[in-house]
Amino acid sequence: MSDVLQSPARDRFAWKDRLLTPWTITLAVPLIVAVVDPGRFADVVSIAAGAFAGTLPYIIVAVLLIAALKATGAETLVAKAFQGRENRMIVLTALFGGLAPFCSCQVIPFIAGLLAVGAPLPAVMAFWLSSPLIDPPTLLITAGALGWDFAIGKALAAVGLGLFGGFAMQAAISGGWFSDPLRPRSGGGCGCSKSPFGGSPVWKFWHEESRNAVFRSEIATNALFLVKWLALAYVLEALLILYVPASLIAGLVGGEGLLPIGIAALVGMPAYLNSYVAPPLLAGLTEQGMSAGAAMAFMVAGAVSSVPAMAAVWSLVKREVFAAYLGLGIAGAIVSGVLFQAIARG
Repeated sequence: MSDVLQSPARDRFAWKDRLLTPWTITLAVPLIVAVVDPGRFADVVSIAAGAFAGTLPYIIVAVLLIAALKATGAETLVAKAFQGRENRMIVLTALFGGLAPFCSCQVIPFIAGLLAVGAPLPAVMAFWLSSPLIDPPTLLITAGALGWDFAIGKALAAVGLGLFGGFAMQAAISGGWFSDPLRPRSGGGCGCSKSPFGGSPVWKFWHEESRNAVFRSEIATNALFLVKWLALAYVLEALLILYVPASLIAGLVGGEGLLPIGIAALVGMPAYLNSYVAPPLLAGLTEQGMSAGAAMAFMVAGAVSSVPAMAAVWSLVKREVFAAYLGLGIAGAIVSGVLFQAIARG
């Protein structure tokens, strides 16, 4: 009887989940504008479609690139960066964090496997901090929305944040902090999974049908993912441009100095925007008066605090290490914003 009584509630939640998707929101927003403010409907559609068309070549390249990386098995190269001396590991993992062909859900088992085989926490922290910030598709999407100067700046910020976090964690451990950083895991580790160090890339993947299947599947999956989120982002960008007063944005996060950058980092931290949605929205905000440094701080802080990135850290380490991750992330976001602002102004 209880199941019968609860089924309408379950059905309501199921319909809610089906309705609140990026697709439905993307379609609903212009329709709402058409009803509430008909004169702006054409502007919303024009701005969103024009921005999407400008980014389309980058989307195509990004989809092909990530599919090829997955088909070759290039992630084994990233795993090998966690071998050797610790200082070398920190440097390599900070660099490779931006190249790893992982989606958000794949980072958790990958890192779990590395920790299970003894990868040091400073190297893992360097990877954790740099990986959410940039990857090949994100680099191209950022360049399409904000320009190559911003995309390269973000890539450098990712590496710099990884190095900062990795060596800061190393110093903290040397000082007696985080002596037991990992959450207990049932089963003694990831014995049910293959070692992340196993195998090697096969660059001519098209000679193997199984890898061709991975390539095709990744193209379809990533194309759908990027189009879904970018369509939503560009519709929201159009709303920002048309309805948010430029004076409001400029007053909060425009101009020079540390305050706008700090505000942007603090606002970006709980924003939970993934790295595909953030660039188009920031393009709209910068057009309204947001400073370059504030935009960089917002993007860095938002990437570090994105739900998948935080879930990866929270699921594997204790609360004090999680707090250190967030603290390092917001400090790095502010520093990245200050440096990028100085470069942009120079």
